[in-house]
Amino acid sequence: MPSCLGRSRLRRRRRAKFGRARRAAAPGDAMRMAADEVMDRPPTDNEAEMSYFTEFTTYFAYMLLIVVGHFRDFWGRASGRTRWKTLLPSGAGRAKLAPLFKSWENFYTRRLYDRIIDVFNRPICSSPSAWITVQSRATDPATKELEKTGKTQRCLNLGSYNYLGFADDWMATCGPPVLRTVDDWPISCGSSRSDLGTTALHRTLEERVAAFVGKEDAVVFNMGYGTNSTTVPALVGKGDLVVSDELNHASIVNGCRASGALIRSFKHNDAEALEAVLREAVSMGAPRTRRPWKKILVMVEGIYSMEGEICNLKAIAAVAKRYKAYLYLDEAHSIGALGANGRGACEHCGVDPKDVDILMGTFTKSFGGMGGYVAASKAVVDHLRVACPGILNHDAMSPAVSPVMCAQVLRATEIIMGDGTDLGASKIQDLKDNSNYFRKELVNAGLHVYGDYDSPIIPVLLYNPTKIAAFSRECLKRDLAVVVVGFPATTLVKSRARFCVSAGHTRADLEDAVAKIKEVAALIKIQYKITPFG
Repeated sequence: MPSCLGRSRLRRRRRAKFGRARRAAAPGDAMRMAADEVMDRPPTDNEAEMSYFTEFTTYFAYMLLIVVGHFRDFWGRASGRTRWKTLLPSGAGRAKLAPLFKSWENFYTRRLYDRIIDVFNRPICSSPSAWITVQSRATDPATKELEKTGKTQRCLNLGSYNYLGFADDWMATCGPPVLRTVDDWPISCGSSRSDLGTTALHRTLEERVAAFVGKEDAVVFNMGYGTNSTTVPALVGKGDLVVSDELNHASIVNGCRASGALIRSFKHNDAEALEAVLREAVSMGAPRTRRPWKKILVMVEGIYSMEGEICNLKAIAAVAKRYKAYLYLDEAHSIGALGANGRGACEHCGVDPKDVDILMGTFTKSFGGMGGYVAASKAVVDHLRVACPGILNHDAMSPAVSPVMCAQVLRATEIIMGDGTDLGASKIQDLKDNSNYFRKELVNAGLHVYGDYDSPIIPVLLYNPTKIAAFSRECLKRDLAVVVVGFPATTLVKSRARFCVSAGHTRADLEDAVAKIKEVAALIKIQYKITPFG
């Protein structure tokens, strides 16, 4: 598939095969016309370079914020007039306690994040459908805290993971069977899976997931983040090596750190860089002892949530197989959203699920539920059931997923797999069409757009920290609810807006959104493909 090969190489191959010239369609030319359609897409730029002017102004903006922040800290300590008690001397109204945060983290929160806190975590009072109701907030003059004003605003939702639009038609598609579950099952099991938390619905869901992704068995968890962070330590430990993509999600990072295994990273989505790391690991062995590794686990994602890129899975799977390393694929954002039948990155990239040892995914995106799963061979899943903290323990990340959520995911997968109607196929196609249309229009607008076609995550680079708040506030004025992201979720100078497109969006919704985003882009100067000054 287009996203699974280097874009430049793919374009050269297509040009060599099909030529640049266009000709009238003839019977049997469907594949050739599809290739021409891909050629018409303006390419996104995953390695967009900042101009010197943009780079200078971005660093200058951070320098100015830091200098002003330190000056305000100095004045607060000297005068005692500050709302931040951590700046006051130990005897000035606060106990003598060890600092809870590192000084830089505390400073960043106080003087950078808090200045634009209104653009993050906006509360809503509706379902996360294509249109949402946002609650307005204002800063209290005394406490400087955000308080609800009682007013609401109807906005187009361009930030939720409602990929297949189940939040838009829930009562018509999933509601009745899910609500009937409440009469027969408890809302919560009140126990871990290994104690009293496994019901017939859990077993049915695990069988359904295994069949859907093409694995022997599966086990479901209560939380997507907890799925990664508790599964990885159960799979690898001391004497093992984890080779992780440098842009993997924090849940993978924390799971690797908790495992005790040695961790190596490789350049993002680069099979050649992965091969170089594996070649060295296999030839050199463990540090100091030079003994062979007990096992090597390669960890990648189907769609990278901050980049919008689709994993180069075919090449990465081939490299992992060549070096006899296990392959772990996080499909949190790709399952249900990629592939002709919604079966994720394997289907999209033409990879046999048997070539991926462990498939992980979540139910919070395409399925409109909550929780996660791990699908693998029966031996691996049986091991997780007796060794994984996410199954054994009963804490914030480990109680059994609610039977009601099991019913929701069962119904969603039934629709995606085909319930006698074409509703699931229609949702998958609508998501693909909407994503590609929206991405194409943003690229044509002169914005720096990351990611691949067919991905529902569409990041737009803002760079300058002052433009994080400006973009979000200006979009909100125009009834667009967007997500903006900055450090530490991205690198310091790669702040961005992250759009998430849904099958629930209509073409009119997206056309209106594109027009408003172009207006905002021209206003705050982020059309970096047109001019280095934005």
